[in-house]
Amino acid sequence: SVGRSVGRSVGRSVGRSVKSSALAETRTRDGRHQRQRPVHPGRRSVRPVPETHATNDKKAGLFILDSGQSAMNGTNWPVYKGETFHLWKPDTGIYYASIDPQKAVEHLQGKRKRQLRYKRSAFYGRSDTDDPATLPCLQSRVAFRDVTNAVDSSTIVVALIPPKVVPTNAAPYLLWPENATVRDEAYLLGVLSTMICEWYARRVVILHLNFHIFNNIPIPDPDENPVIADRVIKIAGTLAAVDDRFADWAAEVGVPVGTATDANPEYKQALIEELDACVALLYGLDEDDLACLYETFHETTDYSDRHQAVLAHFRRLAESQDQNGLTTPDEL
Repeated sequence: SVGRSVGRSVGRSVGRSVKSSALAETRTRDGRHQRQRPVHPGRRSVRPVPETHATNDKKAGLFILDSGQSAMNGTNWPVYKGETFHLWKPDTGIYYASIDPQKAVEHLQGKRKRQLRYKRSAFYGRSDTDDPATLPCLQSRVAFRDVTNAVDSSTIVVALIPPKVVPTNAAPYLLWPENATVRDEAYLLGVLSTMICEWYARRVVILHLNFHIFNNIPIPDPDENPVIADRVIKIAGTLAAVDDRFADWAAEVGVPVGTATDANPEYKQALIEELDACVALLYGLDEDDLACLYETFHETTDYSDRHQAVLAHFRRLAESQDQNGLTTPDEL
């Protein structure tokens, strides 16, 4: 299992592990494995989907092979690849190609309708597929890089990408069940974007964030700590909604647009550090766990400053919960 392999990997690499969390299995004194906390059940039906295939759809003539030039002048839509986005940066301006909007809608709607009959398809059994206006390419959605490794600064490279873009198989997007909300999306985006979740991924990912690995990343259940979970949603929403392309999505989450960008770096970094602290609490970590996590995160990079900043948020949030009995997110 993933949990057993994580335990072995951590034991070999650092000699100790984050001991009290959902991130890794630990051993009892008699050597038996303790079970991981279960994955957040509301996430089980979230499916990674490759929207197009870079090689096959290029051969079929679906793309305009101009590295996105006609998309940048507003004529067409950009075709995303892994390099097109990074953490809290939904558009680097580096594109795989462009695509004609009408051609994109026709192709993706036809593909979606054909897949309805197959039980293994992410679209199987859905009732929202008749109207092309419900196509995922017309909505903001979360995507992640398929090609990655455990020695880069980020192994899980995930972002909220804007409407009217078409990613290739190098950047699968997440398809949610019909009853999901954008708050569910913001919560998962927030957890996946932290160094807390990243620490786990670095112990199971080699060169690709394959679907079977992605689907088994343990995600804490927000219902176990709804106040902190709501703060994760608000922070992730604020960091993700960088411009007006995300205005509708941000309105549903209940966050402003364009306040936590590179134009306001100190505020952005403070939110990123607070998000780490919130997610650490959701995973059930303690201060010793945090120290282990940042000390062992990377062999050559010193994260002591990040650790201290996160620890300050962690203590504030933990103390507020313990002493004040928080009932609403605003009290944080």
